[in-house]
Amino acid sequence: MTNPLLADRTLPFDLPDFAALSDDAFAPAFDTALAQARAEIDAIAADPAPADFENTIHALERSGRALSDVLSVFFLLASVDATPEREALQRAFSPKLAEFSSDVTLNAALFARIEALWQTRDTLDLTPEQARLLEIKRRDFVRAGAALEGADRDRLRAINTRLAELGTAFAQNLLADERDWAMPLPQDALAALPGFVADAARAAGAERGADGPVVTLSRSVIVPFLQFSPHRDLRRRAYEAWTARGARGGATDNRAIVAETLALRAERAALLGYDNFAAYKLETEMAKTPAAVRELLMAVWGPARARAEADAGQLEQMLQDDGHPAPLEPWDWHFYAEKRRRALHDLDEAELKPYLQLDRMIEAAFDCAHRLFGLDFAPLDIPLHHPDARAWEVTRDGRHMGVFIGDYFARAGKRSGAWCSALRSQQKLAGEIRPHVLNVCNFAKPAAGRPALLSWDDARTLFHEFGHALHQMLSDVTYESLSGTSVARDFVELPSQLYEHWLEVPEVLQTFATHADTGEAMPQALLTRLIEAATYDMGFQTVEFIASALVDLDFHDGPPPADPMQRQAEVLESIGMPRAIRMRHATPHFAHVFAGGGYASGYYSYMWSEVMDADAFAAFEETGDPFDPETARALERHVLSTGGTADPEALYTGFRGRLPGVEALLKGRKLVPAA
Repeated sequence: MTNPLLADRTLPFDLPDFAALSDDAFAPAFDTALAQARAEIDAIAADPAPADFENTIHALERSGRALSDVLSVFFLLASVDATPEREALQRAFSPKLAEFSSDVTLNAALFARIEALWQTRDTLDLTPEQARLLEIKRRDFVRAGAALEGADRDRLRAINTRLAELGTAFAQNLLADERDWAMPLPQDALAALPGFVADAARAAGAERGADGPVVTLSRSVIVPFLQFSPHRDLRRRAYEAWTARGARGGATDNRAIVAETLALRAERAALLGYDNFAAYKLETEMAKTPAAVRELLMAVWGPARARAEADAGQLEQMLQDDGHPAPLEPWDWHFYAEKRRRALHDLDEAELKPYLQLDRMIEAAFDCAHRLFGLDFAPLDIPLHHPDARAWEVTRDGRHMGVFIGDYFARAGKRSGAWCSALRSQQKLAGEIRPHVLNVCNFAKPAAGRPALLSWDDARTLFHEFGHALHQMLSDVTYESLSGTSVARDFVELPSQLYEHWLEVPEVLQTFATHADTGEAMPQALLTRLIEAATYDMGFQTVEFIASALVDLDFHDGPPPADPMQRQAEVLESIGMPRAIRMRHATPHFAHVFAGGGYASGYYSYMWSEVMDADAFAAFEETGDPFDPETARALERHVLSTGGTADPEALYTGFRGRLPGVEALLKGRKLVPAA
């Protein structure tokens, strides 16, 4: 029988048939597709005809299709529904993929063809997009070591393979720690929680087959528990488990993996001629240099730290008023910050949450996309990767624009956090190929028959990830390598963070923030208090983020630390980290940086993009209409449809006419610069 992963697809829109898949199909499909991809690369490199754009660059773009199809399905399942069998497959696939990548980028004959085109590029009559693609291809090969020779090439190949193994191990260790920990809640602790938190604990216990309600390390469960549980001892136990992920000793401890990863990254950068890994990584980003990143982060650090320290004083007084001795501890911050928010803004998460139904927030995200970009969303009844997932066809003026898939609920075996990925990206080289885009979140699943309720942070996450999805769905380029989110790391967060702003538009909340039981719209008084409190606790949020970004940068901007945990402590001490706040992502569970390294030396990019997103939304505000059609068309034309076809600075300048300064970010966060 034909392997279902390699067979022609028969579902609408060429979607994979998850119902026909079984885990035993992945290994043979992978082997077959990998062999096919190798043969395609070998044929390009050995082509006796002189290199031209069609037989080299176009051929590279067309190669590896079967492998991409197999891997997009496999890695989706491995990330949202991990099993021992899938984790074993991932460990087997990872080094093979790293070796294949090295075989491509270190293929001397292939690079010679690309270099020949580069040297004669002015005579090739290329379109601007083709010229950009050639530039990116050559740059990627050079940065991957194509110009190395002899022992250096061999060593780089070995480093790449080992880094792939370490990234896989880091991610699987973290998932194991999150999957294996749960704290049963005694009846008195459960009774002290608001109904939605108690319901989430009951649902988590049922999902795990526990005897009763539990707190898990899913953010959508543990953060509300920390906000509302008056039991300080339980808060401490849960918080310390949350922050100890990846550092518990034993087989899942990530600290040795971190040290080896940093050493290998530094060695790879040196082989490629860079002073350190940060210099290597940032060369192709908007920031360009570690110094530019540090300048941005420290410009915000002072005002953020001052705000956080002032808030800490207020929270510590509340702690003492409750009869607890000082000092304020990290496991106290969420509880007293929530209590203070209720006092300052008369805003209670328990009062707010019934108005933030998941289904209504999805409708809100869709409606904003319709008003801004003319997109329509129709539900699809097709087999997906999990019963909780759902899909929509996306159209504009009757034209098919793509398929959007949402997988919103936390479960054991699902990687923590939220992300956007694609089963297929937009391109035109192989015909009019429209994308299959996924948003994956980890919201608390409700009890049977009850609507899923979101926190304000959850709702922002939904809009954030949908902004990434729009970047994919509105892409309109020829080449997949330049499609959608294939842009600089510190530019990719612009569309996602910009889209968050529409959640705060009053008319959006007035329409879609309806009560789960009564169906009534959010009262104007509550809406006003919600918007006024949007930047509440911003000192804490900014400090925990910048601390993580500075530790990431310091790890890579210089010699690798022999003891990363000691270096982490030194960095935090040097910047005056407030005692009651921890890094958002401590090193042993910093998946952005160590589970594959996509954000290594790049965690700052959220803040770099925020400088732009604050300024970009101001373009709409200046018109007096958050849905201004002309501004929306300009945003799509210059940013959302263009992918990586031009330099990010040129794209943003095309939209806004200039680049912004940090002032827009400080204004948006309501942080006053330090005197």
